[in-house]
Amino acid sequence: MEILKTKNLMQQWSKARKKKDKTICFVPTMGYLHQGHISLLEKGKPLCDELVLSIFINPTQFGPNEDLAAYPVDIEKDLFLAEAAGVTAVFLPQKEDIYPHNFQTKIFLDRLPSYLCGHSRPIHFGGVATVVTKLFHIVMPDVAIFGKKDYQQLQIIRQMVCDLDFDIKILGGEIVRESDGLAMSSRNAYLTADQRESALSLSRSIQMAAAAIANGEKKSGVIQNQMESFIKGYPHTRIDYISFCDPHTLESVDIIDRQILLALAVHVGKTRLIDNCLIAPSQ
Repeated sequence: MEILKTKNLMQQWSKARKKKDKTICFVPTMGYLHQGHISLLEKGKPLCDELVLSIFINPTQFGPNEDLAAYPVDIEKDLFLAEAAGVTAVFLPQKEDIYPHNFQTKIFLDRLPSYLCGHSRPIHFGGVATVVTKLFHIVMPDVAIFGKKDYQQLQIIRQMVCDLDFDIKILGGEIVRESDGLAMSSRNAYLTADQRESALSLSRSIQMAAAAIANGEKKSGVIQNQMESFIKGYPHTRIDYISFCDPHTLESVDIIDRQILLALAVHVGKTRLIDNCLIAPSQ
């Protein structure tokens, strides 16, 4: 496994593989790897000749008073896990290499970022779209894999790739959960023992909503009120949003008469957690 610490070295590595007609699968991350990340690597490993992982905590996707300075880091463990998963190259750049002096260009989408997390994190997806565009140009992958836990991000990347004519296949990896149902996240490390129990309110409320839909409830507002009451019954919780929406456009859905995306974000203590599920009404 090679470790490449500058964009020039990464580009040279990729160009050399392309000259040999090698295909590249790419999994971009911010590090502090867990089994969710590993599942993306395992999904990508058999798809291409080379498997590339990037680790870069992207400052432009963090707003004021968010957790950029506190984001967890364990590069040694990350590299160990990457090698065990069969990664052939790790791109490990510094901020100054990705955003050099006088950097001026940003990527924005018109509509998808305005829903869900975009309300409370208005600059987040512009930062994501910009850094992913740069990473795609640097790594030059044929396939890139993103986790479905960040469903809105996945849809934004798909739209961006389509709009900007990237010749890259975008795949989504399923949400990986702890044995108690908590969606795996690097930010779970912030939770105290009491807060972690409250964090289970996200997945449990989704299960409750799925059961209500299966039993014939079609009004999203009714289920949303039930979920809000349920989550507020746990200590340390503050709801950012609960949304029933179209899986493609992310526009709100009032009547559940087709498959919908149920997505939510909840602050547990100082930690903001997200979760989601695609749910179809019973026939």
